[in-house]
Amino acid sequence: MPDDLSTRAPAPSPAAASEPADAIRPDWWSKSLGGTILGFTLAVALSGIFAWAGPGGAQALNKYQFNMWMLAPIWLGIVSFCFLFRSGRDCWTWLGGANLAAYAALYVCRALFR
Repeated sequence: MPDDLSTRAPAPSPAAASEPADAIRPDWWSKSLGGTILGFTLAVALSGIFAWAGPGGAQALNKYQFNMWMLAPIWLGIVSFCFLFRSGRDCWTWLGGANLAAYAALYVCRALFR
């Protein structure tokens, strides 16, 4: 009786055999740095936009505390999703563009809501 082929483990590919199991993909370094650095600056800009354009304006009672606590979840969310980019270059390009747009919006909010 022949053994069932569906219960066998697949043979490892030649490329997988040549790489160590704990190798880190090279673009993960650039994605990590892009998400950490540009993610932080983007989180600061988004928090600033909320501070100026949110309810009560920048002078609302206890709004500084809320903005301070809002910064970390935004930043960590960006860092978490930075690994979904196809390459480190895409990560830096898109997050850099998002930073430019966010700081432009922050500049406009500061000018409009003074």
